[in-house]
Amino acid sequence: MSNFYQGGAAYQAEAPNLQFYSAAPSQSSSFYQGRPSLDPQSRQEVAGAIGSGGRSGSVGGSSLNGPIVVANWWNAFTPWTGTEGEPPLLEELGVNFDHILQKSLTVLNPLSSVDAHIMDDADLAGPLVFCSVFASFLLLSGKPQFSYIYGVALVGSASIYALLNLMSESGIDAYRTASVLGYCLLPLVILSMVSIVASLDGTLGYLLSCLSIAWCSYSASAIFSSVLRLSHQRFLVAYPVGLLYAAFALLSVFDGRSGALGVKG
Repeated sequence: MSNFYQGGAAYQAEAPNLQFYSAAPSQSSSFYQGRPSLDPQSRQEVAGAIGSGGRSGSVGGSSLNGPIVVANWWNAFTPWTGTEGEPPLLEELGVNFDHILQKSLTVLNPLSSVDAHIMDDADLAGPLVFCSVFASFLLLSGKPQFSYIYGVALVGSASIYALLNLMSESGIDAYRTASVLGYCLLPLVILSMVSIVASLDGTLGYLLSCLSIAWCSYSASAIFSSVLRLSHQRFLVAYPVGLLYAAFALLSVFDGRSGALGVKG
């Protein structure tokens, strides 16, 4: 019998793979190796760290693939802070207030030189805000023309997009076209604000409208010619752009319902 057990021990030593359980199990099982979040002991220590109000640190003397940062879940929906390893909400949506301010100042100062890379980060956040403010000012002046504004903006952007791609060799996408046209609407937004306190259906209103149209056209043609390298064709670019902004100016000066009411009367 002793020889039998001695032979079995020798066979066991030669074939260690048949040992399904080790004689002395370690503190951390190999089943949770590489997956510390599934370890019950680690999860209890993390829960204790969260309950004690700790912001960061290590668990059980091990870093667990880096420090544990405890953040509030509502930070994922805030526009500024975000969560650990995640950008803020506005950054994920492509809203950058510094770039919006820079483009707005470029439009308000048309005599300054335009950077050729100003529309590399084109966005529609600023144009949508300007169109909404423009329509709101017209509403306060008694001209609810939201559908006309969005219709003219859609048709005008598509037409300018087609013309610019026919004129330039490099071409431009529809997203950047709408972004430039929306930012350059800013002078007409100021004109619509004036229409709240004063009527534009007069000599002064016509002069201010012509000045706003020229301002918008000059800024938009400067940006388009700089981005598309059409410095020798700037006036050809400014002409259709000016027609588009003239349509917006007509919505600011005249009230479409007054003519219909006059016919009925």
